[in-house]
Amino acid sequence: MILGIPWWVYMFILFIFFSGYMSFRALVAEKKLEKQFIEREGKVYMDRIEEKRSNKEIEEEKKEFISG
Repeated sequence: MILGIPWWVYMFILFIFFSGYMSFRALVAEKKLEKQFIEREGKVYMDRIEEKRSNKEIEEEKKEFISG
């Protein structure tokens, strides 16, 4: 007994704080992972747009060459 309080009460409080810390760590890791996923998907989307733009320009050049 420390200050009239059983030792297991202190352990219980310690585990509550430890659980909060671990939850915070998991939250930060999940946000980081989600940000990486969003950036990767955004890059795929932008690459697809660039590819379509490039294909459109090639088609326009072919039409100009044929009609020109």
